[in-house]
Amino acid sequence: MPAAVAAASGSLAAGGCGAAGPSSWTRSLERALEEAAASGSLSLSGRKLRDYPRGSAAGHDLSDTTQADLSRNRLSEVPPEACLFVSLESLNLYQNCIRYIPEAILNLQSLTFLNISRNQLSTLPVHLCNLPLKVLIASNNKLVSIPEEIGHLRHLMELDVSCNEIQTVPPQIGNLNSLRDLNIRRNHLVHLPEELAELPLIRLDFSCNKITTIPVCYRNLRHLQTITLDNNPLQSPPAQICIKGKIHIFKYLNMEACKVVPDLPDYDRRPIGFGSCHEDLYSSRPYGALDSGFNSVDSGDKRWSGNEPTDEFSDLPLRVAEITKEQRLRRESHYQEHRGSSLVTNGGAEQDLDQIDFIDSCATEEEEEEVRQAKCPESDSLSTQFMTYIEQRRICHEVTLPFF
Repeated sequence: MPAAVAAASGSLAAGGCGAAGPSSWTRSLERALEEAAASGSLSLSGRKLRDYPRGSAAGHDLSDTTQADLSRNRLSEVPPEACLFVSLESLNLYQNCIRYIPEAILNLQSLTFLNISRNQLSTLPVHLCNLPLKVLIASNNKLVSIPEEIGHLRHLMELDVSCNEIQTVPPQIGNLNSLRDLNIRRNHLVHLPEELAELPLIRLDFSCNKITTIPVCYRNLRHLQTITLDNNPLQSPPAQICIKGKIHIFKYLNMEACKVVPDLPDYDRRPIGFGSCHEDLYSSRPYGALDSGFNSVDSGDKRWSGNEPTDEFSDLPLRVAEITKEQRLRRESHYQEHRGSSLVTNGGAEQDLDQIDFIDSCATEEEEEEVRQAKCPESDSLSTQFMTYIEQRRICHEVTLPFF
């Protein structure tokens, strides 16, 4: 009987149970351990545990545990027993009092999910970066930095370090080639690393920081669907652009990129990011043109381009007129020569009008009609041939014109 009382007292101290009594708490704990042994999922959430229940767990085989939920307790460290679950894939330590993560956690080489948010960690242990993590949640701690070794987490898809005291993000974060979701909101960041532009991010949240500029290279985030940047003293892009949403932000970044590289070819000025958004924005516009993005309610086609195309037919009438004038002068010269020879051989010049088709591009309609009435059928065919020649010259000129 004294042994039973002692066991009950130990459970009470560990669990901190209330009016329900130690026996009720013990039965609940036993059921949780039995279910864990059968299913491989250990759930000890919300039991106010200050330590791992070693005594109760000793009678159960938990070596095949794949999921462990120890959230909402009062643990001051990661239980060493949890580091012996070599098959563990998911470990939830949310809302405890953990200040330290032991190196023994490296035993968990199957661990892909780790939630250590709402604890009292001041540093992110380097040995965590040697685990095959896909999700790392370390929000609401006291972190002041992210280790450079973070770049070793090549399989990491989600990183949440929000609500800490982080001042800089190491450039090695650019090595996280699988990262899709990055949450660094509510920290002390002043600059954003340019290396993020090379990642396949879908969601980016850097709100509630001290960011003044979004790097121009972020326009390369071609997969990005959600960007949250409120509560930052942003100057580039300015606030009036940011409040219009991600499409306008990326238009602004593309325009800034064109200013930085003034000799950028037209095909490089087209935006890169945002996936399918580009077909909607640019399907009806020339490849080198960019929508200004400053007034989306306007129905006009606003363009910004360093090389606006010119109308290749704008000077065509002038060129045709020059050809016609050249032909007219040539025919006038021929007419004068023929007229002189006709005066000598035939003694008159009236027949010349029947043989020569004189075209004056500056003549009025009345004068043209008089000349037309004075022509014979042979001169009509000559005029038709001449106009055909002019039309062929115009078509040939259009084909050889350079395309702008």
